[in-house]
Amino acid sequence: MRADGIKIKNADAMYRVAAHIMKKRYDAMNMITIDIPLEPIKAYVNKRRRENGPVNHLAILLAAYLRTVSQFPALNRFVVNKQFYARKEIAVGMVVLKGGKIDNHGTMSKMKFELTDTIFDVTNKIKDYVEKNRTDEENNSTEKTIDVLTKIPGLLRFGVPILLWMDKHGFLPQKLIDVSPFHASMSISNLASIRTNHVYHHCYEFGTTSIFMTIGNMREVPKRVNGEIVFERCLPLGIVMDERIASGSYFALAFRQFAKYLENPELLEQPVTEIVPDPGI
Repeated sequence: MRADGIKIKNADAMYRVAAHIMKKRYDAMNMITIDIPLEPIKAYVNKRRRENGPVNHLAILLAAYLRTVSQFPALNRFVVNKQFYARKEIAVGMVVLKGGKIDNHGTMSKMKFELTDTIFDVTNKIKDYVEKNRTDEENNSTEKTIDVLTKIPGLLRFGVPILLWMDKHGFLPQKLIDVSPFHASMSISNLASIRTNHVYHHCYEFGTTSIFMTIGNMREVPKRVNGEIVFERCLPLGIVMDERIASGSYFALAFRQFAKYLENPELLEQPVTEIVPDPGI
């Protein structure tokens, strides 16, 4: 029994076979770009600023993601050692630049959320997370743990394979999972903050992260309106998914709902009224 997941016993037969064919997470990566219209997000950010309750683009995206997972629970599954699991928590890994400067190195940890979190809860949790991780490394539990472990002679050569084996077979201690950014529901990187386009970031084989999302520079996307081509300002998202956790149609429906929340962020101000349980558990 893994500390971070509940084993799913009724996974679709096709995906049970796929887990034996695509044994590694990077074998099962599907990639997509989603262009999110910027105007509804910008209008909502300005509205909240006028009402003295500021939110930012990242908070809106993460709140929409949480709301989507509350209705599409398979997004919070993972596959390890050909076995399927429903995650016991919802956490998001994210890199934070030290001092907020591009030329400083970044630190990566993870934020923990509840599916009932509103956009205001998400905003506060992001703020606390960024402030904590922009301070000295001693306050970052992930970096502190890594620093201690790497000072042990021979650990990287002999210890890392042991950690990989323990993770594969479900013996990794909860304390290590708690500080590991590789054991998360999703990882996200705001590349627009360093003026970079979105990329398709690999899902790490170590750990359990099944989705990686990057946010790129704003771009204009052509669309047809009343027979004419117009250019719409969009926020491009590069999303990489482990296709073994859900079908393509499931992902399509989930991200369609995700986009609807971003078209109307006011929907994220109230807690979700009903959370769909994972049918596998």
